[in-house]
Amino acid sequence: MGGVKAERVWVETFTGLHADQFGRLLKAVRARCGEGCGWGRPWRLPLAERVLLVAVYYRTNLTMRQLAPLSGVSPATVCRVIQRLGRLLALEPARASQAAVERLLIVDGTLIPVRDRKVGASSRNYRFSANVQVIVDAETRLVAAAARPVPGTIAHAKAWRNSGLADQCQGITVLGDGAYINTGLIVPHRKRPGRPLLKGEEEDNAAHRKVRARVEHVFSRMKNYKFLRDCRQRGDGLHHAVQAVARRHNPALTA
Repeated sequence: MGGVKAERVWVETFTGLHADQFGRLLKAVRARCGEGCGWGRPWRLPLAERVLLVAVYYRTNLTMRQLAPLSGVSPATVCRVIQRLGRLLALEPARASQAAVERLLIVDGTLIPVRDRKVGASSRNYRFSANVQVIVDAETRLVAAAARPVPGTIAHAKAWRNSGLADQCQGITVLGDGAYINTGLIVPHRKRPGRPLLKGEEEDNAAHRKVRARVEHVFSRMKNYKFLRDCRQRGDGLHHAVQAVARRHNPALTA
């Protein structure tokens, strides 16, 4: 990956962004002191190659030993680059396309397999997984916010209540699926034993499903980054990765 600044194909292939979008990402990382802390040995790789290295790691989920020969540095350096830059690529709030009272948001959780037993738990997908709650703008499909991961055994409703995301949705209509009953979100009409849906409720549910499916499309695009299919990082590694992938997902949609 040496000389990545001159090779636009590397940038567009491994980040999903055009060169100008990648340039804005570099600018944001530089503004967050991504160049360094002002002390110690300088980085061997320039900032552009370090950001690309993190993008390749999230996109392909290669091990650090596999990435080291590609970047021309040691596995230990690859680890330090990922630990340093991962949190600097965090998601910025999506810009509102409409007034808050007119916006429509969708919330859903996705299970991400993890290796860290302190982050995940054996959940319904028969793997150790973490539950990540994500808010998506229904009109633009941009990721508005993502909560910190919780063990996969925690129900969506409880994960939503404990995430703090509800505070960011004050005065805004938010859709959820049937797992978010009694949370204040707009959920489908529920069928009960011996009580069929009333006239018009099935049509309401169909319209609800059609809109809410957009969050599933967002999850599908985000999981093109294979790191979100099998997280080997410990601690805050998954949280930083979700934030970073969401940050790259948004510019790709607004290109």
